[in-house]
Amino acid sequence: MKVCVFGAGNMGARIAEVFLNGGHDVKLFDIKQDFLDRGVSIIDGDLSFLVSKGKLTEADKAERMSRLSSSIDRKDAKDAEFVMEVILERMDLKKDLLQELDGICPPNTIFASNTSGLSITEMAACVPHRADKFIGCHFFNPAQIMKLVEVVCAIQTSNETFQFAYDLMVSLGKTAVAVNEGPGFVVNRMLIPMMNEAIGIYADGIASPSDIDIAMQNGTSMKTGPLHTADLVGHDVNLAIMENLYHETGDTKYRPHPLLRKMVRAGWLGVKTGKGFFDYDGPFGKEIIKEKE
Repeated sequence: MKVCVFGAGNMGARIAEVFLNGGHDVKLFDIKQDFLDRGVSIIDGDLSFLVSKGKLTEADKAERMSRLSSSIDRKDAKDAEFVMEVILERMDLKKDLLQELDGICPPNTIFASNTSGLSITEMAACVPHRADKFIGCHFFNPAQIMKLVEVVCAIQTSNETFQFAYDLMVSLGKTAVAVNEGPGFVVNRMLIPMMNEAIGIYADGIASPSDIDIAMQNGTSMKTGPLHTADLVGHDVNLAIMENLYHETGDTKYRPHPLLRKMVRAGWLGVKTGKGFFDYDGPFGKEIIKEKE
């Protein structure tokens, strides 16, 4: 199948990698060649790592990379069978992209968004002639490792589109869960308030970030604690999800903590900037735990 992935950032590149690993032809898109080059480099690096661990041969890597191409020209999506939107979490940008692609892609092309919380129904409504072929496929970071994909139906999504997307995610080796659109879907509706509460505990001076995470890892069997998870997701993304949940529900339990807003304003976005609730020795470096306060 010919898959077009729009957005060559960390998430988009890894989602493209998942489709490559699933045997599909993938074209990666972004607005600048530099962004595309970095996305391709991420994929190449991941596959090289698998080769170094003996989980992939050089021939396997070469074959997968041969099925990857990239472009800054959206018109090159004219033969797409499946479109994955993985651009910034801004509804206006997503709508602009989708409406342009609606005039480029064949009528039978299925459109999917990786949004972590924006309305799938609102996106589908901006392409009314194929609204029944619009769906959410929310991967989790890092997409090439995390098993879960939330398959999110808009009110307009047809049963056929849902089943196609659900079966596709399963064929990629993912664990798919069926979700009817609601603010935050399933995981973020529960996870984001927990992250927000952890931020509040730290801001109140009750415990350090490392002790908060250690407590949750050992007290609730979390694989990673809420603050390291928040660093991994990215605080700009966390803030956008919280604001959307608060706006959609009006429930104060979703109101972002002021410290989160302050960190986003400072550019302390977590792993991707090297600083969040923990410090990192590079964009994807080893976590350096702070001393107990």
